[in-house]
Amino acid sequence: MAAVAEELVTRGKSSAWSSAKAYVELVKPERTLVNVLTAVAGFLLASRWHFSASLIIFTLLGTTFTIASACVSNNLLDRKVDKQMKRTSARVLVTGEVGPRAALIFALVLAAGGFSLLALVNWLTFALGALAFISYVFIYGLAKRKTIWSTLIGTLPGGLSLVAGYTAVTDQLSFTAVLLFLAMLAWQMAHFYAIAVYRRSDYASANLPVWAVKKGVVSTRRQVIGWILAFAIIGLVLAIVVGSWLLAVVILVVSSWWLRASIASSKNWARKSFSISLSVMLIFCLALALSPLA
Repeated sequence: MAAVAEELVTRGKSSAWSSAKAYVELVKPERTLVNVLTAVAGFLLASRWHFSASLIIFTLLGTTFTIASACVSNNLLDRKVDKQMKRTSARVLVTGEVGPRAALIFALVLAAGGFSLLALVNWLTFALGALAFISYVFIYGLAKRKTIWSTLIGTLPGGLSLVAGYTAVTDQLSFTAVLLFLAMLAWQMAHFYAIAVYRRSDYASANLPVWAVKKGVVSTRRQVIGWILAFAIIGLVLAIVVGSWLLAVVILVVSSWWLRASIASSKNWARKSFSISLSVMLIFCLALALSPLA
């Protein structure tokens, strides 16, 4: 009897762990983390490291819950498309580990918590969070099935997390906030077009009209290079506006590194470009956060 009881407890713990892991996967933790890091960078840049504990807690938790809710909602709406793509065919809504109803409730709970906290920050940041949520879940969700410009449309929610971190402190849309958004836009275009190249067959099998499928690899590569150059130019203008030599140096170094990988005569240039782009964003956020101290 003791052995049976022990086995049941072990199975229960294993099941609970599997369920928790499935719900974590629903929020797309990598994407959520990247967006939250950008919000932190914007917050520290604007506050110059002088802030109240409550403000940063409300901002970080509100941003995290709102982004997580948007990711769960996106997974919910995309589950049929995900089933057709090798990269996404193992997602928990496709495999049935989490049911649609449970995912919807999870998304609503996260949204309620996230928007309640953002309302405590300021109404501008709340509005930006709402705009990002709606544009990602509904506008981008429809656009990626219909138009080749879906990646550009998807940069709106991706760029607003950095801006929201900034406005959480300033409570206004300034020229600096616009530059932050444009830098994120350029980074995302190069980042996601690189993904589209080395995952081209996946997108084609799901009948998604991304640039790489409709225009080809050569054209997409030109786009990647062009957007990296745009990121460098916008980043340098931003560095001048905020008066940061550190940011200027970082932008020059990481953009050169990224550009070199993207123009290299290598079969796996797209995968390398994508991998480097993640490091570029991490270093960029770190430079933004440290700029007031430098």
